[in-house]
Amino acid sequence: MAVRSLAVNCGSSSLKYAVFDGRGAEEDEVVRGTIDRVGTVVPDHAAAVHAMVDALDARGVVPDVVGHRVVHGGVEHTSPRRVDAGLLASLEALVPFAPLHLPPEILGIRAAAARWPQIAQVACFDTAFHATLAEAASRYAIPERLYEAGLRKYGFHGLSYEYVVAALGASTLGRAVIAHLGNGCSMAEIRDGKSVDTTMGFTPSAGLVMGTRAGDLDPGLLLYLVEQGYDGLALDGVINREGGLLGLSGTTADVRDLLDRRASDPRAERAIDVFVWSARKWVGAMAAALGGIDSLVFTGGIGEHAAPVRAAIAAGLGHLGVEIDASRNDANAPVISTSGARCTVHVVPTDEERIVARHARSVAGAS
Repeated sequence: MAVRSLAVNCGSSSLKYAVFDGRGAEEDEVVRGTIDRVGTVVPDHAAAVHAMVDALDARGVVPDVVGHRVVHGGVEHTSPRRVDAGLLASLEALVPFAPLHLPPEILGIRAAAARWPQIAQVACFDTAFHATLAEAASRYAIPERLYEAGLRKYGFHGLSYEYVVAALGASTLGRAVIAHLGNGCSMAEIRDGKSVDTTMGFTPSAGLVMGTRAGDLDPGLLLYLVEQGYDGLALDGVINREGGLLGLSGTTADVRDLLDRRASDPRAERAIDVFVWSARKWVGAMAAALGGIDSLVFTGGIGEHAAPVRAAIAAGLGHLGVEIDASRNDANAPVISTSGARCTVHVVPTDEERIVARHARSVAGAS
């Protein structure tokens, strides 16, 4: 019998959801929706969940199980878990690790459980995919006491990477770099379908240049700003809200706008150039750690749709066997590399909600 699973994805100012009817790893999408401007049109994510439930009720859609994307699972949570009081308490304790993401996600879980007390709720962790990182990849060169306190690389976008691996298959990917390029950007180094390393670290602020996040910064730069009087809130602005493509361009974090303006706006051109340089450098570093790559995958909003950005990143990777077919790239084809290229370059539309629904279905079935 098919199980109807609802996936809930609470973002900072939105709630995305999707309902699937499925068995095992196969499912049919029933409905998908988004509630935008959480915090303005609706006051918070609890209200957004209630609006979602009302919308589903109006369509006569009632799930058998609800899965929630949870950005951070810490050291303890490395696989999907059914929600209970103990799990919620552990998530509350993790809030200092992800203060922007976990509170709305916890609020959403509590609201869904209150609205549907008889329906199982399952937490699916973005960090879980990277639990396979070796100690050499996950440790920072800091004192042992800080490592024991949980200060290590966790990695994020795991549900997106998991979807890509499931969609293409580990054998097809081989040694792969998956580039999740959206407003938040990261890459994962994959071998045998498992995460070997990733660009994001203790928080989602590390690694690549992103929409409004600066990515990797010299820690001494932050110490300098502290000496100049910057407090935590001001540093957060530099790191997460005022940097990245927005900081470089001075106008926007939207790659579509930057591509349109770059011929006439030097700052827009500079923003794209820095973004591409950062991404290309990370592909090269990951390829070196893997001993070469068989596949390069682009996903996320930029990765799926910005053909000029993909072409620019790939332009410096010919030594890795990356060769782009311009017509395929312009068409956003599933494979955009030339037929004879040593490295196959894929474009895969990600679907985190589908992975969450699969996990929810699996956990509920095993309960």
